[in-house]
Amino acid sequence: MEVSRLRALRGPNLWSRHTAIEAIVSCDEQERSLALLPDFETRLRERFPEIALLQPAGFQEKVAMAHALEFAALGLQAQAGCPVTFSRTTTTVEPGIYQVVVEYSEEAVGRLAFDLALELCVAAATEQPFDLPAALSRLRDLDEDVRLGPSTGSIVYAAAARGIPFRRLTEGSLVQFGWGSRQRRIQAAETDASSAVAEAIAQDKDLTKMLLRAAGVPVPLGRPVSDAEDAWAAALEIGLPVVVKPQDGNQGKGVAVNLTTREQVQTAYNVAEAISDEVLVERYLPGHDYRVLVVGSKVVAVARRDPPQVIGDGVQTVRQLVDQVNRDPRRGAGHATSLTKIRFDDIALARLAEQGLSADSIPPLGVRVVLRNNANLSTGGTATDVTDDTHPDFGARAVAAARTVGLDICGVDIVCEGVLRPLEEQGGGVVEVNAAPGLRMHLQPSYGKGRAVGEAIISNMFADGDDARIPVVAVAGTNGKTTTVRLIGHLMQQRGWRIGLTSTDGVYVEGTRIDTGDCSGPKSARNVLMHPDVDAAVFETARGGVLREGLGFDRCNVAVVTNIGKGDHLGLSYISTVEDLAVVKRVIVQNVTPDTGVAVLNAADPVVAAMADSCPGTVTFFAADRTLPVMAKHRAQGRRAVWLDGDAIVTSEDRHEERYLLADIPLTAGGTLGFQVENAMAAIAAARAIGITPELIRQGLATFVSDAATTPGRFNLFQYRGATLIADYGHNPDAIGALVRAIDSMNSKRRCVVISGAGDRRDEDIRQQTEILGDAFDDVVLYQDQCQRGRADGEVLALLREGLANARRTSRVQEVHGEFLAIDTALAGLAAGDLCLILIDQVEEALEHIAKRVAES
Repeated sequence: MEVSRLRALRGPNLWSRHTAIEAIVSCDEQERSLALLPDFETRLRERFPEIALLQPAGFQEKVAMAHALEFAALGLQAQAGCPVTFSRTTTTVEPGIYQVVVEYSEEAVGRLAFDLALELCVAAATEQPFDLPAALSRLRDLDEDVRLGPSTGSIVYAAAARGIPFRRLTEGSLVQFGWGSRQRRIQAAETDASSAVAEAIAQDKDLTKMLLRAAGVPVPLGRPVSDAEDAWAAALEIGLPVVVKPQDGNQGKGVAVNLTTREQVQTAYNVAEAISDEVLVERYLPGHDYRVLVVGSKVVAVARRDPPQVIGDGVQTVRQLVDQVNRDPRRGAGHATSLTKIRFDDIALARLAEQGLSADSIPPLGVRVVLRNNANLSTGGTATDVTDDTHPDFGARAVAAARTVGLDICGVDIVCEGVLRPLEEQGGGVVEVNAAPGLRMHLQPSYGKGRAVGEAIISNMFADGDDARIPVVAVAGTNGKTTTVRLIGHLMQQRGWRIGLTSTDGVYVEGTRIDTGDCSGPKSARNVLMHPDVDAAVFETARGGVLREGLGFDRCNVAVVTNIGKGDHLGLSYISTVEDLAVVKRVIVQNVTPDTGVAVLNAADPVVAAMADSCPGTVTFFAADRTLPVMAKHRAQGRRAVWLDGDAIVTSEDRHEERYLLADIPLTAGGTLGFQVENAMAAIAAARAIGITPELIRQGLATFVSDAATTPGRFNLFQYRGATLIADYGHNPDAIGALVRAIDSMNSKRRCVVISGAGDRRDEDIRQQTEILGDAFDDVVLYQDQCQRGRADGEVLALLREGLANARRTSRVQEVHGEFLAIDTALAGLAAGDLCLILIDQVEEALEHIAKRVAES
């Protein structure tokens, strides 16, 4: 068994809505049926007992080793704790070649799971050992390393539950919520509304205390100190016991509390100085350590934090008691688990010494042994939720502290006897204010119930009912996509929206091209959705991007499918039939917004019309002929439809009709260009689905300009010495047929066509192009372009010549090498009244060349 290709599907794809790893797997004849490998499954289960059932009754002959790979890759992730459930293996048209698809929650983990699954299958096949515990450990460790931490994760999960889209911008905790102009961002428990000034204040503990004291918030006395001697002097001024801590520390690092001697104070100063250039000495407040989480102007959660400790049993040493506590499965090495292992380090040993103990001491039964002075979870402390017990005035002081510093998400540390009374009544105080506070203690406290802090943060960022999405229209099909995308974008622009648009010509934002080349894939769509100036987006969605990576968005408001051509990329990536191609194109239909989304489908194309059954929203059909059965039924049911009625495009819904005169739609040349009429119908349907009014649609149709500048390579017209030139990017038989039908409506003396062929098309598709042209043009200029896409030199030209073998109109055929030379050859033979169709390959360069020749004429 061999894996020849592995790629990540990062968005909804033709297999499912799940992110997944897709592999191309080849199996030899024996590996194609596990029935030919009778002991393989037994050996596989010996190495991985939890693997799913491989051979259900009656299907033994159909199960290949590729299926074992599938179940192993999924099962290994599941056993490692990853939330994955979906997998699939399908045969291809090539014997022994399979497509294996397995869901992943983290891409790196999914890829590693595939590698380990392959090792497992090979080990079972060759009777070699496989270390399952080590494999699962690698997956768990990697998953913990790359997945979002608990704080960021809780916010992301809360957003997802509300339907707010999110995108992880880095391997860390920087996440974008929402799209375009409605986006917001977080980094851990810090939002884009958290100012750098507020964060700087929170890091400066002395400044924080000064501001809080001025605002009437109780704080302990204290001051910065310059050296160890000054620290002891400050302690005497303030009054013992004291706390020594770094002025800009975090997570309790370098904090020492309840210090009563010169040696303790000076030692603590040296520890704190190693962490921060400035050290603070302040009055020690007796009581418990509380963390109050403030979001916006509300107290969301309150937890009592206790330092890491063990309770003596009269039998075990302190070290043994710590080891026993650390075996709790809730304790881990980092922040991924609800608790952190207690550290048995120099600080812990020093704290033991203060209690007259060592690591090997055996504490009496019931004696409490504290391992650290601070109660941070990151050093092994525990948390008890006391939110419901908190006095309103107690919470109000925490809110005042957060607002004084200016933080929208704030962890306020308070030391006092309890939370049942106001802070002032018990002599407690705010000892610290934290930006980007950890949320673990509130999500999964050691004792008490967890709090929905992620939901609280999302509710503070987004109003009720706000999903932070912008209107998105996706357009797929064989022909007409780019023009339809541009027209839809222009119609939406009439509403005042700033439009982001992707196409095979590039990426455009507010009409300015910000990226060039073929940008019809998911990466370009994601880039538009990240742009802060985009209010609505229209995406040309090509089959290649869907196959390669899936969609660049989780769902769209409107999905438009223009048509499915018979010669469009068939034979590539195991897409062998029109039905296969339709499965890829309909991915956007399957992922319209449930209930409120709309699929705009070409009713004249049976394959496209059948996609209506896959739409989770509603359907708008369009076709020139309203009497088509699917159109007639749709209209009879009162659903929205678009059709051609004489001199106008008509939309109808619930017996209400709107007419759009063809004479007022320059794109259609008064209705003479049939393929542009279809593009206009699709665009009108999409605009109505997105909520654009008929008046604004008419305004947009009348002002849409289709020329080489706005829609390059889409029926661009030029005049050259009295002859008409048409430049178009038609690249398949259906597109060429539509061009010929349009040209048939135009007057001309003689017709000339310039054409090459894409080498990655099937032989019959290349031949069919010139079969169509040979019946419509007098002169044909064939050229070989720069990139033959895997074909031998002259191979494409030979196929084009074969297509002209039985031409009914063509009387002269010329062959040249190079696109620009072919264009010049055709122009040299033109006379006034002639028509020349130039099927361009290098769109921008060819159009520039044509424009130059026109200017010289």
